[in-house]
This record gives sequence, structure tokens and C-alpha cells, in this order.
Amino acid sequence: MDAEPVSDVIAEIHRWREKLSDLPPARTEHEAIDRITALEELVSVSAAAQARETLTFDMHRRNREAEEGVPSRKQGRGLGAEIGLARKVSRARGSKLLGFSRSLLMDLPKTYASLKSGNISEEKARVVAKETDWLPRDKRHQVDERMSDRLSEVGVGRLGNEVRALAQQLDQKAAVEHLDRCMEERAVSVRPAPGNMAYLTALLPLSQAVAAYTNLAKSAQSIVGIGQAEGRSQSQIMADLLVERTTGQDNAEAIPIEVHVVMNENSLFSPGDTPAWFPGFGPIPAKTARDFIADNEAATFIRRLYTRPSDGQLVRMDSKRREFSGLLRRMVVIRDDVCRSPWCDAKIKHADHAQSYAAGGGTDWDNASGLCAACNFLKEVPGWRHEATAEELVVRTPTGHRYRIGTRPIGKPDANSRERPRSKLADEQAPDPVSEPNLFSVRIPPLRKVKAPRLVEPFESLNVDVWEHYEEPPSTVEVCLGRQVADYASTA
Repeated sequence: MDAEPVSDVIAEIHRWREKLSDLPPARTEHEAIDRITALEELVSVSAAAQARETLTFDMHRRNREAEEGVPSRKQGRGLGAEIGLARKVSRARGSKLLGFSRSLLMDLPKTYASLKSGNISEEKARVVAKETDWLPRDKRHQVDERMSDRLSEVGVGRLGNEVRALAQQLDQKAAVEHLDRCMEERAVSVRPAPGNMAYLTALLPLSQAVAAYTNLAKSAQSIVGIGQAEGRSQSQIMADLLVERTTGQDNAEAIPIEVHVVMNENSLFSPGDTPAWFPGFGPIPAKTARDFIADNEAATFIRRLYTRPSDGQLVRMDSKRREFSGLLRRMVVIRDDVCRSPWCDAKIKHADHAQSYAAGGGTDWDNASGLCAACNFLKEVPGWRHEATAEELVVRTPTGHRYRIGTRPIGKPDANSRERPRSKLADEQAPDPVSEPNLFSVRIPPLRKVKAPRLVEPFESLNVDVWEHYEEPPSTVEVCLGRQVADYASTA
């Protein structure tokens, strides 16, 4: 964030933050419990203050835009993203926090008062807001009033059930319409889990979800009953049946897949330790990746990605097209992994220009960003600006705040490499080896596919794409690698 004058209130908050961070441990059990209680109440009060400031920010922005003549339907665009950046969370999370703040202060005054006094947690306040968000405002006030005495007495789960029951009792017609809308939101999603696992989640109508689970459970019980479990538990059998029935495979492990293996040859074909990386999911140990590739019964393809030795960044690719497509788009998606905006972990939907094509931005490696659809559209809103290189992205918001995120190296840096990290290589002029003897440019030669060599155990059954160099006249901005290396060696 750019440096700005700090108000007395913010300075005081910073002093309290520093005081709490340097607080010595409690001397007795009793004092420790008292501190935990007091700190929990402070967390609740802070949440209430954040909700109030969020709504205040919303009102200030809308009032300013109304004075500037912005149509009401366009006022407040990007507010959720700015709140997300300020709270170091994703854009989607920031939008939910904005909606929660509006509900809490405008529709649930009793709940807000309990949160502000430290009597309830932010989680309880969210439950009340979520279970009543479909009610008209007057009915939300009634629920808030009638539940005010129960907020601090019951747990989160029971509170949610009681609020939901009261809300449905107050407006049955709206409750039925709400359930009908919820059915339209049915979906399937996947997200990473610890231990190289993932959660496959289906949001379904209750009757369908129960029917699907019951069917899997009965089938698994039958397999266990006839002695075909092969050492698997019922839960493991249910998971295997789910994969087999949704993919059509006879075996849950025979999954056709193209694997982007970001590994050096020592890790892929020898016992190296550089992890592999699954785009969108994260790293897996090198041995696990080798076993996955070697043991997979389905067709497996390996596509090697070349990284810069000095810092592990993917090498650049440029294009004269207006759109990012083909291998360039694929490389952008692999490099950024998830949405590149700070703290946004959404799946990449768009590979687009950081500086727009209309404003002169090139369709090249340095000007590329993998973004979710919402973040990509948001950067076109007045006041927002993205500034990017292959190594970092800087996001500027309408308030003048600046947020930076560095690009995660996709490979392991070579400690012995003398090549310096750099960006915008194609736009640079060839360096003078006399004035800059330690700087040289590397031209990535064109590649063409050739016949794959015969692989040794256990990889002989894999389909491997192999590429070799072929000659092409260098462009005016490219420098002969051999001459520069020779010049560098002679001056070293």
C-alpha cells in the first residue's frame, strides 16, 4: 500500500496491535482463561467495527458517484473487490463481507448490538444473516427482535436451526420460493485437500443427495458382504464407486489425463526431489508424481515445460494475435495456477492483457494474466489498473491503494546459474558485451516434434512428446547465444 498520512484513530489501532503482539504470557491458569475470553470479545467488537466501516465505505463511494452523475445501477462497482484487498481475502469473499455488513447494520440491529458488545461471535452473526437473507426487511426485523435473547445462549448449529424455523414460520410463501431458487443453484465443484487429495462437492436438492449417498452405501455394503472388498473399507469402496460411475471407467485408478509435469529430468526419471505441480491444485512430491505417471493404467501424456535456471520462472512466449490462445494461454494458466489477483483463489477463466490491447498492451508473456471472470471484468472499471510483468502483478484501486503479488516460480532455481532474472526480453536491445560483460540474452530456439525414444522400466508404456530444435533465422532482437557465451567466458 502506498504511504499516506495516518489518522489518529489508525495510529491508535496500530499501537494496540503492537501492544497485543508483544503481550507477555499469562502467569496463571485463571489469568490465561480471562485473557482468552477478553480477546474473543475483542475479536467480536473488531468484527462489528469492520462491518460498520465497510458500510460507511459503501455509502461514501455511492454518494460520490451519485454527485458525479454515475447511474444508480452502475454505482458501487468493484466495492467487494476493494474490501477483499483491504482484508487480504478474495474478491468473492470481499463481496460476501459487503453483503453481510449491509444486512447486519440495516436489517439486524439487535444482532449487530450483540456483536458490538462482544456477547456473540462473528460466526453467529453470519448465521443469522444467512438464514434470513431471503426474507423481506420487515420480517428480518421480526426475526432479529425475537431471537435477540437466544443469540448468546445457544451454539451455532442450534441457532441456525431456530432462526431458519422462525423465518419459515413468518413467511411460508417466501420460504418456498427461496427453496425453489436454491434448486437452481445446484452444482459440482472441486477444491484441494491436504495429503494430495481433493474434495469433489455436489450441491444437490436434499432428496437427490440422500438418494445418491444411500445408493453408494448399499452398493459398498454388498461388495463387502460378498467378500470383494480387497482390503478396502466401506468408505473407500464408496469413493471408488463414485469415480467409476461418473467417469465410466471399469477401474477407479484408470483415469485418462494429460499431466503437466514441471520437473527436471532427475526428478522425473531418477530419484530427484523437485516437486511436481498440478495446475489449480498445488504441489505433489516427486516420488508421488513418478508413481502416478508410471502406475496409471490409462493413457498418459507428458509435456515438458522449460524454466529459466536463475529463478525457476517459465520462459516467455510472444504472439501477434489479439487473444491469448494455444500454448501461450496454456503456459499462462500453468504459471498463474489460480486467479492472479491478490488473495483470489478462484479458477482461471480468462487469460487476458494486464494493459488492454486497445491501450497498446501486447499479447505477450509479460502482459499476460490468468484471472477469474469477475476479476478480469473488474480491471476495466474506471479507477482500477493492472500493471504486470512475468514476475509480478500490481493492482491499483480507485482509492489509490496499491497491492502487489509476485509470481510463484514454477521450477527450482539453479544455484550455479549466472543468468540474471529479467522481463520483457523481446523488447530489449542486445546488450553491449563490453559495457555489460555479465549480461547476456538467451534465445529459445524453435521446436518440432520428433519420434519418441524407447523408455526404460517403468515408463516404456507411456506416450511421450519429444521435441528437438530446428534452424530458423534469428530476429533482429535476438542475439546469438554462442557468441555471447564466448565473449562472457573470455572476460570472466
